[in-house]
Amino acid sequence: MSEPVLSLSGVFPPIPTPFDLSGDVDRRALRDNILSWNRYGLAGYAVLGSNGEAAYLSTDERTRVLETAREAIPQGKVLIAGTGGESTRQTVALTRQAAEVGADAALVITPHFFDGKMTSDSLVGYYCAVADASPIPVLLYNVPKFTHVDMDAAAVARAACHPNVIGIKDSGGNVAKLADMIRLTEPGFQVLAGSAGFFFPALALGAVGGVLALANVAPQQCIDIHRLFQAGQWDAAAALQRCMVPVNAAITARFGVAGLKAALDLLGYVGGPVRQPLLDLDVSDHDTLRAVLSAGGLL
Repeated sequence: MSEPVLSLSGVFPPIPTPFDLSGDVDRRALRDNILSWNRYGLAGYAVLGSNGEAAYLSTDERTRVLETAREAIPQGKVLIAGTGGESTRQTVALTRQAAEVGADAALVITPHFFDGKMTSDSLVGYYCAVADASPIPVLLYNVPKFTHVDMDAAAVARAACHPNVIGIKDSGGNVAKLADMIRLTEPGFQVLAGSAGFFFPALALGAVGGVLALANVAPQQCIDIHRLFQAGQWDAAAALQRCMVPVNAAITARFGVAGLKAALDLLGYVGGPVRQPLLDLDVSDHDTLRAVLSAGGLL
């Protein structure tokens, strides 16, 4: 692999799925959020990922979310659709459906229900089978915090040999492993940082961009880290990275999807409620989040 069939360079927010007070997908809010984010120089959007609460959505809901997103995302911005399921058959069906809606690439999480059986061979076989059947390029999605499955660098390199596997979103945060992954894969295989907490170090190691929860609430700051790095202004990029670390921690590890949605509400977007069994932030956590956003210069 040399020149990628689809460039993933830049910043992609993994967008939340808004729900109305009845708990249904709020398509208007989703569209309005995307139209607001379109004002920034984002490379595109990751839809139906972990922050999109995809695990809690029905197949019909997933389709409606993708249809709404596709209508709101302009040409020139990439739509990456989360299509991972537990079985190869389910993932292939979801990926083909996403392609029909107009997704540019599929983001496929590691299967994890039988986590002890998800060996390197089973994961490589799974991704190659999905890539064989997919009409759109496939990205691996490694997020051991949620799945308790951590695809090692050698397995990533094996899967990356498939011509329809064009990259990976790695959310593990192990920069040594990230470096090994980039070393072992061919030029043209695109590595994306899966969290803003290690965005700058990932870029320094050879990542082309990031799928960053922080980009939902601080899109310009994330774009600027990437821009400054590319311009060789590494001190400025690192300083901005450090400034954003507390905000990123609050909307990921500390408060999770509920914190991300609450932050969006505070910033004039529509976050709305999470889907049960997740719980919304209580008053104390909401106040803490507001203080973190203020300290980060976002409020």
